[in-house]
Amino acid sequence: MADRAGRAPDAQSSLPWRAVRPCGIRGILRRPAASGGIPRRDNGGMTDADEVDRIVGDWERERPDLDFAPLQVLSRVARLSKHLDRARRQAFARSELEASEFDVLSALRRAGTPYRLSPKQLLQQTLVSSGTMTNRIDRLVERGLVTRQTDPNDGRGILVEMSPAGLTRVDAAITRLVDAESELLEGLPAAEQKRLARLLRKLSLGFD
Repeated sequence: MADRAGRAPDAQSSLPWRAVRPCGIRGILRRPAASGGIPRRDNGGMTDADEVDRIVGDWERERPDLDFAPLQVLSRVARLSKHLDRARRQAFARSELEASEFDVLSALRRAGTPYRLSPKQLLQQTLVSSGTMTNRIDRLVERGLVTRQTDPNDGRGILVEMSPAGLTRVDAAITRLVDAESELLEGLPAAEQKRLARLLRKLSLGFD
């Protein structure tokens, strides 16, 4: 339908993005095409565009003097991390754990039977301050999920040992977390997931 000046409306500018924008992880990974199956942006030959494509496209128009290639990668990582945080919170909540509690219990679980570590070892694995770790251990002791034991090799030392209740909670939480993370990645074939893992590992080695 033409406007008063006799011009045909622009399919892209008239598309009600807010009305059709999908929710959840697929809303980040994929945006519907405009009417007639024409994508809003070419996106390097791909037929799908996401919110980052729109943002980068706007910046490229406004600041053509800058190279926005880093945003193509890291803006997507940042947006996807929000979905991962939500999945983690939900998985832990179903096991009646806070994320901070899971960090301590999972470190003990990975240590293997008897699921016991020193506070110093827990600090090294969770990268928090000594005071923060003390508070976390205190809370877990109060909930009956860990106990403090005297170090048999050092009478002045303390070891934190996971209780059977803690083992049950952390095993349930990690099972739910793996299921949730698998759902987040279900849009990628296994080979692409492995390739992505290799690339992210290569990037993270520069920071770890």
